[in-house]
Amino acid sequence: MDEIIAVLRQEFDAEDGSFLLRLRGDLAWDRSAFTRLERAMRAACEQSQGDEKLDRWLAEGFYEVATWVPAWTSHANFPRPTPETYYEDCIERISDLAGWFFRGWHGYSKGHSWADL
Repeated sequence: MDEIIAVLRQEFDAEDGSFLLRLRGDLAWDRSAFTRLERAMRAACEQSQGDEKLDRWLAEGFYEVATWVPAWTSHANFPRPTPETYYEDCIERISDLAGWFFRGWHGYSKGHSWADL
């Protein structure tokens, strides 16, 4: 879990090389940085599933990613990644991860692959 926390701190604090910094500062959707963020968020969901209490900084990070990324990238001039379905799937994924994190469960059936992106 320590490695997951380190990745999430780097991402949520928008440190050098993070998905959020690249998105904001460079107006670039960095696929490998997104994958790193998504995997860390997913692992945090798996690890915290069923926990009654959540760390505030994690909750704030999940909330910010789920609300800010779609808003920032929805501008017509934002250079979205292609194909469009990849972008749409990523936006849906971060929303689903936030829902899972806050509820403690997800609605996907067994056998659903979270590794499609």
